[in-house]
Amino acid sequence: MPIKFYKYHGTGNDFILFDNRSGHIGRENRTWFAHLCDRHFGIGADGVMLLEEHAGYDFEMVYYNADGNPGSMCGNGARCMVSFAHAMGIQKDRYAFLAADGPHSAERKDGLVFLRMSDVHTIERKDNFTLLHTGSPHYIRYVDSVQDFPVVTEGAAIRYSDTFREDGINVNFVERLDDGVFVRTYERGVEDETLSCGTGVTAVAIAYGTEKYLQPGKQSIPVKTLGGNLRVEYTLSESGLITDVILIGPAEFVFEGILTRQAF
Repeated sequence: MPIKFYKYHGTGNDFILFDNRSGHIGRENRTWFAHLCDRHFGIGADGVMLLEEHAGYDFEMVYYNADGNPGSMCGNGARCMVSFAHAMGIQKDRYAFLAADGPHSAERKDGLVFLRMSDVHTIERKDNFTLLHTGSPHYIRYVDSVQDFPVVTEGAAIRYSDTFREDGINVNFVERLDDGVFVRTYERGVEDETLSCGTGVTAVAIAYGTEKYLQPGKQSIPVKTLGGNLRVEYTLSESGLITDVILIGPAEFVFEGILTRQAF
């Protein structure tokens, strides 16, 4: 049966999207999802997402990593899903949707998607790295020149170390800039560097911002990635809780096409 697909990207983090509100694509098709993401034998993407219905929400975002396994929260993917939902006729000023880590909300304005992320309760700072969870787990390390850093080899070594091998972790290497930060990310599930990682950008911005701006209040951190620029806003409470976390950036349609299961 011919199946229509759509390709979107959020600052170079690219996804294959299906309108699955009819339920014609089963969630068990993990090998097929992985094949679709293959950049030599499939369409090529960092992940697959299904737009599905869910009672009490405008939609549910069902996300699979490039390896075909169910993924945790994907910030760039969620922004793409919001734009996709709008294109599929779910047209609202503000969206409420369900993702792997729970409920989210988002707005589309000025050509950007403003995505509300989960609150952050704990920032674990070590001697030379930081750990925190923004819907997905993240490891953060500062380096002097991230543009020249061996992200794939160093990222894989950390992700598959004894400490993180079992559950996996996303590894972010960060350079401090005069205004914000420049981040490159090795993503679990993709098992490679991606041009941008939304939950990684969010994690890095919070880790950097709470280190630089110690006073409680609202902060806005610009973040550079290989795929483009993003911005993260958040509020630091008196108790140290990170709330009102907003990931801001583009979500762009690339192309659409028709495929058959037999072709893959």
